[in-house]
Amino acid sequence: MKRMPFERPTQHYDERILHIDEQICELLKQRKEISNNNPGYPPFEYIEKWSISFGLYEDYLKEVFGAFRSEEFYKPVIEPQGFRKHIPILKSLEYGGFFYSLISVRQYSNASVITFNMDWDITRDHSTHSNIPIYFELYVGEEYDCRMDSGTSTSGHSSHNYVISPPLPDDISGMEFIFRKFKEPFENNLIGTEINEIILRAD
Repeated sequence: MKRMPFERPTQHYDERILHIDEQICELLKQRKEISNNNPGYPPFEYIEKWSISFGLYEDYLKEVFGAFRSEEFYKPVIEPQGFRKHIPILKSLEYGGFFYSLISVRQYSNASVITFNMDWDITRDHSTHSNIPIYFELYVGEEYDCRMDSGTSTSGHSSHNYVISPPLPDDISGMEFIFRKFKEPFENNLIGTEINEIILRAD
């Protein structure tokens, strides 16, 4: 998803806290490494205790630890440039009343883009699904960065675009496109349903 450039909110900075801010950055790095980049979120009783111990507002600390969980959102964004061609995939999977499909890969000079579709019969009862906000993360291999760029949803159909960088090879035979279900972006726990992954394999 596209982000607006961040503007410095004030020109003031107290240079006396420079060393403290460097220590904060160092501790954030240690926190990420020790937790294998999966720190979770502290129990509220811990936050309440820290609020009292350090004289900080409890709701402020809740926001701070919430922000710690969203580092992935700030990865540099690759904008596809230099369209080259379409590569057909034409793969689908039907499960649990939902029809998942991939039509093609759009190849650019600096990235690839795919559209993941989900269709369902609106006359059937999907109330068990409608109250669960589902976010799909795409995985195609350790060497690729995948991010959801945009999406739309209407009655009986949803469609989401994913940007993959670096670009996929023109020969994608045998590659697997794995869509993992999460309740929200940057969440590390898969939704506890019978099927957590939608796997579509290019022939």
